[in-house]
Amino acid sequence: MYKFYKTGFRNPNLSLKEKIYNLNFSYLFFIFLLAAVGVMMLYSAANGNWQTWAIKHALRFALSAVIMFALIFTDIKFFLRYAYYFYFATLLLLIAVEIYGAVGKGATRWIDLGFFRLQPSELMKIALVLALAKYFNATPVSSIETISGIIPALLMAFVPAALIMMQPDLGTALMLIFTTAVILFTVGVQIWKFAAVGVGVTALLPVAWMFLHDYQKQRVLTFLNPERDPLGAGYHIMQSKIALGSGGIFGKGFMNGTQSHLNFLPEKHTDFIFTMLSEEFGIIGAVMVVVINFLILLYSYAFAMKTTSYFGKLTIIGLATNYFLYIFINISMVLGLIPVVGVPLPLISYGGTVMLSVMASFGIILAMYVNRETNLGKD
Repeated sequence: MYKFYKTGFRNPNLSLKEKIYNLNFSYLFFIFLLAAVGVMMLYSAANGNWQTWAIKHALRFALSAVIMFALIFTDIKFFLRYAYYFYFATLLLLIAVEIYGAVGKGATRWIDLGFFRLQPSELMKIALVLALAKYFNATPVSSIETISGIIPALLMAFVPAALIMMQPDLGTALMLIFTTAVILFTVGVQIWKFAAVGVGVTALLPVAWMFLHDYQKQRVLTFLNPERDPLGAGYHIMQSKIALGSGGIFGKGFMNGTQSHLNFLPEKHTDFIFTMLSEEFGIIGAVMVVVINFLILLYSYAFAMKTTSYFGKLTIIGLATNYFLYIFINISMVLGLIPVVGVPLPLISYGGTVMLSVMASFGIILAMYVNRETNLGKD
């Protein structure tokens, strides 16, 4: 097991010029490159129309980039000081969703602000990481090795996860739980505790099945056998596999994908945009997108290793894990390796709150890295 230890270090007050000098511009380049790919694919998804999705996607990215840079140059003590406030505010938003949330595609996951539909579950992915990092930053290592020491962290994760499952959004709830598990592993929670939880979860699977919604049960059954309902529940994944296979090595060319442009492929601008990209640019295009995302993740975890702040390390690891889960779940889903759970491909799929959440995460990651030698103490 790998464990980070809390150490002492100096506390420089960096000037704006020094913060800019400390930035990793390769990291920023990969982020902007993925967003450009997203604009290009959304232009193709709309059959050569900028207005449908592409322009909105570009504008959302531009706004999110402003927020990202604002976060990069924010004093990182701000994140530590207000982590719990942000967590509880986001928790209240999740409760508000249950009371007067906006309904879309059979789910209640948004708060309609008029000009924008906010999805609080996306913000909780950041809020939970910051809250857990703050908690473990102030918790002695000896306490972490006890059951009572990790119960507050588990409650922080399971309460919002339960609210999100009620929306219903099983995919996001599982992302919160998995990210929490990674942070618990990082801080030194013993392996036997993970094993015990794993055995308990396995034993409860038959009970959990009874509480799943009908559409969730259908997704699992369709995953096991898509051909059981080729024109219904299995339609998405079957068309996705056809599009993926038809692209071959080099693809059919930009805007020449038959499955997507003849409207056989559903949700081509959101959850299944990676399928459309693979059909038009083949295995080579798909691998390039995977490689760029891999480099972003590699840089992120490297930033964590170089950051001397314990709070910063945990924050970067948690947010990088969130990003990894987006990529892993979306690509595995369209390949038919896991059930369809409705997780978009960051920076490429169309979606406002996800874009904001991911870019804010990048901003916080870079803020921790830029100030990697700042002493945060135990605020």
